[in-house]
Amino acid sequence: MNKIIGFCKCAQHYLIEKSRALDFTAPLLLRIYLAPIFIIAGWNKLSDLESTAYYFGEYLGMPLPELMAFLAGSTEFFGGIAILIGLATRWASLPLIFTMFIAAVTAHWGNGWHVLPESTLTMPWEWRTDLIEGAAARKEMAISILRTHGNIEWLTETGGFTILKNGIEFAATYLIMLLSLFYLGAGKASADHFIQKHFNE
Repeated sequence: MNKIIGFCKCAQHYLIEKSRALDFTAPLLLRIYLAPIFIIAGWNKLSDLESTAYYFGEYLGMPLPELMAFLAGSTEFFGGIAILIGLATRWASLPLIFTMFIAAVTAHWGNGWHVLPESTLTMPWEWRTDLIEGAAARKEMAISILRTHGNIEWLTETGGFTILKNGIEFAATYLIMLLSLFYLGAGKASADHFIQKHFNE
């Protein structure tokens, strides 16, 4: 038994030591995944501030909607650029984490967890199963209408129909990924690493 435990310890140590050369890949892939999402979302808000402010004020009930729209758009756009190049990554992550938290609470919380109302739950903590049941009934009705009055084969050629439930799933996922970046940092393939290495020499 001791030999097996010793072998497992050696194998684990070997695996960790050998994989250190590639430890930059995890934060790099997180940054490459997240950055375009925030850059595009931020640019869309900033390029149509009036509509964004209207949505923030009328639908989300936010105070000072023009200011909130500008701050959210700027945070996402410039924060996304900073994360992409790995510049001040931990600092850039903080306002983005806050933005995702606010988005989850104001725009998505009332819709539960799942973004799509699939009848097979991927997470057991869904608290708006009533919306899933209602969406499933409406989806079946929509498909029935399209079968009767439309070309259902052409309409579903590139994918099936669904109804957006718009829960907190994406906002929560991005928040968790940003939190990982906050603790891990940008990694070796980043401006942060280059600056730190340059000033430590």
